[in-house]
Amino acid sequence: MELTETHVLPVSQQTAWDALNDTEMLRACIPGCESIDPDGENAYLVALSAAVGPVKARFKGRMQLIDIEAPNSYSIVFEGQGGAAGFAKGNAHVSLEADGEAATKLSYTAHAQVGGKLAQIGSRLVDGAARKIAGEFFKRFGARLGGSGDGNGDGAAAPDAKENAADQTVPHNTASTDAADGESGGDATKRKKSWTAWISKS
Repeated sequence: MELTETHVLPVSQQTAWDALNDTEMLRACIPGCESIDPDGENAYLVALSAAVGPVKARFKGRMQLIDIEAPNSYSIVFEGQGGAAGFAKGNAHVSLEADGEAATKLSYTAHAQVGGKLAQIGSRLVDGAARKIAGEFFKRFGARLGGSGDGNGDGAAAPDAKENAADQTVPHNTASTDAADGESGGDATKRKKSWTAWISKS
């Protein structure tokens, strides 16, 4: 599976970079994400629940950031196990480019391989589920950054995919997002776990 998209974020490049390296921000924006915890240098353990067609499972995996060029780009190598549902592994390259003084163009290309039941349901369903998850992520991400989340550039997820993703929002994760939104700026900053902070320690 290969997924390539471009989105325009309503913030400066540095702000976008900081947000992409904020584990609390990512946990709140990734559909079904339960936790993101540090696991060594530039590496994280991730737990999330996802549904791909008829297959629903809780995945546990690990991702590592490599080729970090702040605040322009990094690559992610990931792998996860979902028990009887199967496994997923792959990589993604994320890049940021200033689009004026108050906007940033985010582009990414992801490659993934799935096995087990996930592989048996067909690549079309897997690709569709991946696009829905990505569409919902950027909808939430853009909203938390102060925009509507609809400022997509060429190659962005199709509107119907984003609408379907919104319909499949995981209740637990929505509650987490709402709770985070209700925090004061100071409290949120205190609790912020930044990938950038971990990177700077290396």
